[in-house]
Amino acid sequence: MAHFPDTPSFTGFNTPSRIEADIADLDVTGAIPPELDGAFYRVQPDPQFPPRLGDDIAFNGDGMITMFRFRHGRVDFRQRWARTDKWKLEHDAGEGLFGAYRNPLTDDERVKGRIRGTANTNAFIYGGKLYALKEDSPALVMDPATLETEGYTWFNGAMTGQTFTAHPKIDPETGDMIAFGYAAKGVLTREMTYYVVSPDGELKQELWFEPPYYAMMHDFAITPDYALFHVVPSTSNWERLEKGLPHFGFDTTLPVYLGVLPRRPGTTAADIRWFKRDNCFASHVMNAFQEGTKIHFDTPEAKNNMFPFFPDIHGAPFKPMEAASYLTRWTVDMASNGDAFEKVERLTDMIGEFPRIDDRRTGLSYRYGWMLVIDPAKPVELKGGSAAGMVMNTLGLIDHETGREQKWWCGASSSLQEPCFIPRHKDAAEGDGWIVQVCNRLEEHRSDLLLFDALDIEKGPIAEIHIPIRLRFGLHGNWADAAEIGVAG
Repeated sequence: MAHFPDTPSFTGFNTPSRIEADIADLDVTGAIPPELDGAFYRVQPDPQFPPRLGDDIAFNGDGMITMFRFRHGRVDFRQRWARTDKWKLEHDAGEGLFGAYRNPLTDDERVKGRIRGTANTNAFIYGGKLYALKEDSPALVMDPATLETEGYTWFNGAMTGQTFTAHPKIDPETGDMIAFGYAAKGVLTREMTYYVVSPDGELKQELWFEPPYYAMMHDFAITPDYALFHVVPSTSNWERLEKGLPHFGFDTTLPVYLGVLPRRPGTTAADIRWFKRDNCFASHVMNAFQEGTKIHFDTPEAKNNMFPFFPDIHGAPFKPMEAASYLTRWTVDMASNGDAFEKVERLTDMIGEFPRIDDRRTGLSYRYGWMLVIDPAKPVELKGGSAAGMVMNTLGLIDHETGREQKWWCGASSSLQEPCFIPRHKDAAEGDGWIVQVCNRLEEHRSDLLLFDALDIEKGPIAEIHIPIRLRFGLHGNWADAAEIGVAG
């Protein structure tokens, strides 16, 4: 008999949903532009069974993929489990078999050596396939129309690494998917891989290299000439796992690095250049671009660790005020002789994370960026809990060209999930389109999908799509036009 623990990770708005459903023609307040024809995909960690060890963190839940299909001014809903090897093994056993987050020492003997991935971090469309991604395992392929799981891919056997990032990038010039994997030889290994994949699923390049130390490397960036890897000291070792401590811990004594890997034929691990700076925390990347010999890398940066569930390795208490992140530009100069950053510049006073852009500007100079923002000036009523105690209560827009910012607050008892930009059409100007995102109605234990005019968010949503089931706190998602997913209008 399933019984989930009475802990913050499994109660209130965090209560497991475990719902697969098809719902036609969701109720809408406002109007959906009739020209919108495609689907918004997102994923939430949603545990199939109670945790094997009695409690768990959200990052360890099974992946549940949601698809919102837009056409003819209406929206249909479809939700399915990402049927990973872990999901299937536990489903057949009728109980949780895998233990703590990224700690195979805590697994049931029946699943020793099996892929532990949950496919719970990103839902990414590329080459007519839906990739359900979690960075500690290969990419899981699903059908973008039916959400049926096909299985893990090694790209026709060409991929020799064991892991694939949850944040691949699409090169707007070549159309290739650029990706990487850390811990690529298995749990806690330092080796990394760099991948280039074509739209037809051919692995065109796999390059192995090592960062300065083992760390969580959740995101990265590209420019036309480089791939950029930021190494931030959320780190680990076997001693932590043997003691049953959380996999990652933050080390304030280590420096931060930015690795610059040339994206040219014949590149080797010896060609990567590591720039070095003082300690800080950074995870997601808004974008990066080149300006002559200089490379700009835009990331939300905090003074200290943002994840209270991955505590300081030296035992220091979590410091919420130091966990506030601000979009910051790191600049390095490839013409320099040393390893120092040229400049670190804060770009906004908004506290924010989950940065997004018009993805057609990936790796290029860009004007607009959107983020989830914590606005401390607004009232907060935490009715039903929040993800990791953080209340992302505001959608923010930054115009890098003019410096103008816009904000839209979702209310005292609501919070927001990651925004996603939808271009009006493939040739539309940068930022001409819409923002779509899930809103958590915490007090009412339900969810809405909000649609905004992307460059006029402060006027509020132009449509609210009401979802008759509660969506748990999700992580990342993406839009795909109907032609990209092979569905008829």
